[in-house]
Amino acid sequence: MENTEEDPPIDLESLESPQGLLWTLFNRKGKGKPNGKKPSAEEKKLYLEAEYTKVRVVDFELKELVVLPREIDLNEWLASNTTTFFNLINLQYSTISEFCTGDTCPAMTACSTTYYWYDEKGKKTKCTAPQYVDFVMSSVQKLVTDEDIFPTKYGKEFPNTFDSLVKKICRYLFHVLAHIYWSHYKETVAMDLHGHLNTLYTHFVVFIREFNLMDPKETSIMEDLTEALCTPLPPQPQNHVTER
Repeated sequence: MENTEEDPPIDLESLESPQGLLWTLFNRKGKGKPNGKKPSAEEKKLYLEAEYTKVRVVDFELKELVVLPREIDLNEWLASNTTTFFNLINLQYSTISEFCTGDTCPAMTACSTTYYWYDEKGKKTKCTAPQYVDFVMSSVQKLVTDEDIFPTKYGKEFPNTFDSLVKKICRYLFHVLAHIYWSHYKETVAMDLHGHLNTLYTHFVVFIREFNLMDPKETSIMEDLTEALCTPLPPQPQNHVTER
């Protein structure tokens, strides 16, 4: 018999922040396990099918979560959100990491794009997808935990290069999301985590657009998905019950 057990409803009022909401959503377990088979070429854009793009874990406007509150410093807001996205995208990738190997993903690709890693000396390196993601997560972890770059102590100022560093982080995180969609969406669907991925991607894109953190040319490879996910969903039909 099919398991129809559902997660309990989310009490939005009990959550103190957007970050708290997202952690609550991502701590919910997916149902089922993927078969581990690599999607074929004709299935590459499975993520654009309407039955999947309509699946989200929230039904409200995500832009409300990214707009800068009047009483919050811009850099503080960027730091808080960037750190949260790093943690959530790292978590999302971990759900499919066992299927992202040097054999299944010999290059870091998304659509027709291959991403190369540039080390601190600017040396260009072609690496496997899991190597690239490891480089991304390690370098971002180093940045967000550096007190001189992401200060947490009261009165300590952000560096003059903070804006450019946030843009760099967002660019790397976008690459990871794009790779998950392009190479591991089938596994994500099999684990019933595509709603989480869709919501995370939409929230992230709304954030980078709000603060101009990425050149549109860099995100254009996923423009079809962005259009599908960022277009407001039609209102759900209401059931009107007349009491007697």
